[in-house]
Amino acid sequence: MKKIFLILILIPFISLSQVINKSLYYDGLNREYIIYVPANYDGSINVPLFFSFHGGSGYASDHMQMTNINTISDTAGFIAVYPQGALDINGAEPGNTPSTSWLHKAPTTHNDVNFISSIIDTLSNEYTIDLDRIYACGYSEGGIFSYELACRLSNKIAAIGSVSGSMLTESFRTDYGFGNCSPAHPTAIILIPGTNDGSYHSLYSGFQPYYLSANEITNFWTSVNNTDLNPISSNVNNTNTNDGSTVEKYEWKNGDNCVSITELKVVGGGHDWPGSFGNMDINASGEIWKFVSRFNINGMINCNTNQLQENIFTKKKEIIKTFDQLGRFVKKEQENHLYFYIYNDGSVEKRINLK
Repeated sequence: MKKIFLILILIPFISLSQVINKSLYYDGLNREYIIYVPANYDGSINVPLFFSFHGGSGYASDHMQMTNINTISDTAGFIAVYPQGALDINGAEPGNTPSTSWLHKAPTTHNDVNFISSIIDTLSNEYTIDLDRIYACGYSEGGIFSYELACRLSNKIAAIGSVSGSMLTESFRTDYGFGNCSPAHPTAIILIPGTNDGSYHSLYSGFQPYYLSANEITNFWTSVNNTDLNPISSNVNNTNTNDGSTVEKYEWKNGDNCVSITELKVVGGGHDWPGSFGNMDINASGEIWKFVSRFNINGMINCNTNQLQENIFTKKKEIIKTFDQLGRFVKKEQENHLYFYIYNDGSVEKRINLK
């Protein structure tokens, strides 16, 4: 009896993760969204919010299952949010069933940016949220919408990711009545486009005058964030040789407040969410969280310290000064003399310049 009694006492203290279906009355509609609260949430510390948006005609529950972001939440400790897009009734062609959408067919007064802002306000009253660490990502039209949040809700959104989703041109944004994209702070962006994506709103080369190309997107955000003009490029290991694609990584660093832009270019990739379907060399959900979690609304977390460490490990080792054995600065070296070489990482090398 004593053992049974102890078990009954301990059960209430076991914390379990929760998938909660929630609703919010907004703009005359009962809007729905799903949140995932990890088991390690206890309200004692402020935790990030991580929004993830389904594609056009999609549903939040399916997107949650597809991205598997909840698994990341279990260890990272953020609360995941999966809003449900509303039916675009006015945008449906006659005789066709309306589909769910984040950007209803123009002209329209529908504006889901304010819906997301309302969710943030609601959840911050119900949970202990780190309001400096609110992130967004999305697939296809959800990726396009994530760019819109970076443009039009930057007072609340710290960083975003887009998978298989382009960005509206300024002229198309004007058609919607949005105005130009004018983020209020340097904003870190990660995009994961496929070069063989056949969807017109996520073509790698863009679809003017409506959607930007991948290069135009990175040009826009590197300019806004004042990053290095030229990216650091590398090839991601082709761990799955049967998926028909490879991944190239491009990083534009040293932006204002230490923000950066990263493109994971899926060469041969389609309209996919890598790691779930399509390319299997990377996991889009994990890559996005690994990237955005380094930033808050003020830029890179611990900007100066992290940037110094990053420079030490990534900057090419170069000689910055040369001295002879008497400590004299040397501009022109002579053969068969001993010299001391000072490098940009602080190291010193001693060697004889032989003939």
